[in-house]
Amino acid sequence: MDAMIDTALVDVRNLSKHFHSGGSTVRAVDGLDFRIERGETVGLLGESGSGKTTTGRLLLRLTPPTGGEIRFDGDDVGSMAGAALKRFRTRAQLVFQNPFDAMNPRFTMRQSLSEPLINAGIPRAEREDRMAAVLGQVHLPDAAGVLGKYPHQMSGGQLQRVVLARALILQPVFIVADEPVSMLDVSVRAGILNLMRDVRDALGLAAIYISHDVTLVRYVCVRTLVMYRGRIVEDGPTAEVVRRPRHPYTQALISAVPVPRVEQNRAPIPLRPARPGGLDLAVGCGFRDRCPHAFERCFAERPELRLAGRGHLTACHLDP
Repeated sequence: MDAMIDTALVDVRNLSKHFHSGGSTVRAVDGLDFRIERGETVGLLGESGSGKTTTGRLLLRLTPPTGGEIRFDGDDVGSMAGAALKRFRTRAQLVFQNPFDAMNPRFTMRQSLSEPLINAGIPRAEREDRMAAVLGQVHLPDAAGVLGKYPHQMSGGQLQRVVLARALILQPVFIVADEPVSMLDVSVRAGILNLMRDVRDALGLAAIYISHDVTLVRYVCVRTLVMYRGRIVEDGPTAEVVRRPRHPYTQALISAVPVPRVEQNRAPIPLRPARPGGLDLAVGCGFRDRCPHAFERCFAERPELRLAGRGHLTACHLDP
């Protein structure tokens, strides 16, 4: 095992997931290569249908890949079984998008939080202490009042804190957060994002935040992967990606984000409409039908990620 593998918590190599329907193939995830270091917070940014959620499910082995490999702490996730798989399940956890769908409506908070502890074999004597401690971590200190409630008795913000608590209760080292605030009122989103940053810093968790929201990724993540049609088209420090986007798709995403001062707003970059019937994504650039800068090479050759600046990669033939 080489030194580079040793330093990464998550190492993804040529990962793909294809779905077959009606004689056609959908390349939801198409040859991803990336790494997540221990304690690193990464954003996975892109519009709906880009393959972000499928990527998250693949990372947690909730969906089997079509090809490629995921290594977690040096071990191949795909070949895990028995005790090794059970240990992986405790160390890698998911924070769901919709807190009301994530919780069993017939379970109290105590039942929902104790279930993973029971499955992990945590003794009964430890469970109450674990639940009280993790509720304190997510800023719900009134454990006695919270644990007896059902989901419908809690607000969306409170329930999302319990969802986060359930993900943390087995003391994982890696979190996948799939659009963690998109279903919440705007008034409570900032509080949840602040909480997630606090938890990340306090526990040293590695995390990947899946989102279409540039603002969320900018606020929480130190590094950002931009995904389009199953491929990563840009990878770099979040501040650099937002300030100096290199790929035309990323440029269009950033240009569409409003800023507080009206006079500083810029016109969104216009994109061509997607061609009906989709594209053959096996060749060429997946963004070629919408890109205002596409030229002949874009239709014939798939651009690979390459260095465009310090720690900044892009997959575009235009970038020198």
